[in-house]
Amino acid sequence: MHKREIHTAGKELREAKKVLVLLHGRGGSAKEFLSLANDLNTQDFAILAPQATDFTWYPNSFLTPVQQNEPELASALALLKELLEDIIESGVATENIYFAGFSQGACLSLEFVARNAQKFGGVIAFTGGLIGEELDFNKYSGDFQGTPIMITSGDPDAHIPTKRIENSVEILEKMNASVQYKRYKNKPHNISAEEIEFANQVIFS
Repeated sequence: MHKREIHTAGKELREAKKVLVLLHGRGGSAKEFLSLANDLNTQDFAILAPQATDFTWYPNSFLTPVQQNEPELASALALLKELLEDIIESGVATENIYFAGFSQGACLSLEFVARNAQKFGGVIAFTGGLIGEELDFNKYSGDFQGTPIMITSGDPDAHIPTKRIENSVEILEKMNASVQYKRYKNKPHNISAEEIEFANQVIFS
């Protein structure tokens, strides 16, 4: 189960009008992932980066049956729910709350917002898709009300199949998200300068 460990940068939460939640990938560090905000147009944001216990949000591939990633997945989602509630209680409106993740963190970001769809500021999935062996639309609810969601990936990517991303885009669009999906030919499994530029254009412009 995930312990609450939140690393921060940027403005103090009580002073910020906008908040970005950053979710690191498998084996990653929240403290290191905070540096991503230096390249994004988030100068006036409070930046919050939860740390996954043992550096992993859930143990197995995001393409395995959900039960095989429990109870860690449920714990990660509960942590994000608690964090979202704390941000709202601090006075930040949901339309000014943003999420961004890479790889496993990107999958978790998409899964969380799809299960709690509402008008967010924006969502960035640097190489990710919705979680589960099969995608079940019935477990997702709410209305994104035009929330901009950006998904990127390598073409191909060894960890995130293109078909899963396309299916995720379809579900998110049915929930009234404004999705932009971009693939980069032969891009390694990382976050490239081109993806950061794209994020600044479509999410933080």
